[in-house]
Amino acid sequence: MINYLIIGSGGFIGAITRYALAVWIGQRWGRSFPLGTFIINVSGSFFIGLLMSLLTVRYMANPYWRLLLVVGFLGAYTTFSTFEYETGNLIKDGQILYAALNVILSVFLGFIALRLGEMFSKMI
Repeated sequence: MINYLIIGSGGFIGAITRYALAVWIGQRWGRSFPLGTFIINVSGSFFIGLLMSLLTVRYMANPYWRLLLVVGFLGAYTTFSTFEYETGNLIKDGQILYAALNVILSVFLGFIALRLGEMFSKMI
């Protein structure tokens, strides 16, 4: 039962963080391109690379930290289903270039961010 409470706590904070950041980005830079979801997914990739390296390889931390931060917080913070929905809407609206950019950049930069997170964990 403790695992569920830990994951739920992290997920609660991750979901609120995702929403607040997406709203802030949308208000600041507009919504013609799903920049909020893009930034959230790339930064989430970075933090998953960083935290998994730190928590399971570098420091062998208590498994509860992985449940709280990776499964809970980052599981709720990252937004793959939203990414799919927004990309589908771009295609439906005839914004094929934006849809392609969203897919290509999210996957490519997300992977790079993941690796950078792993590399950064080795410098800490």
